[in-house]
Amino acid sequence: MTDTPFSHLQTLPSWFLGRAGTLAHRLVAEALGEAGVRMGHHAVLCAVAEFGPLAQAELSRTVRIDPKDMVGILNDLQAKGLVLREKDPRDARKNSIALAPAGASLLTQLERQGAAANEELLAPLCPTEREQLLSLVAKLIEGRI
Repeated sequence: MTDTPFSHLQTLPSWFLGRAGTLAHRLVAEALGEAGVRMGHHAVLCAVAEFGPLAQAELSRTVRIDPKDMVGILNDLQAKGLVLREKDPRDARKNSIALAPAGASLLTQLERQGAAANEELLAPLCPTEREQLLSLVAKLIEGRI
């Protein structure tokens, strides 16, 4: 007897990885949502915190968010007082994005919430299995992005 198409689908690595990715995304999105931010907001805050003031276009490239979508994300973050959007001192035609003190404070909270969500995701695995999983998934992704 051969597997039915759906049964076969559920045995594929892409199926398992997709399901795991969906679960991971949901857990982290829910944790971030408790603080009133979405995944894109969090990525922008992290990038600005790490790389300092960035030109808006450079920020879009860094976090791989379409420039049109970036405008909305920055509007949201600026309205909440989490980032500062000012004219770039090197080129007045561009905006420079910096982290506001409230954004830095929120990042500390988001780090705790994100860590808790990732802990929930990996709870079924022992420490060795966690290391193996992360190493193997990184190997799959390496050089393909």
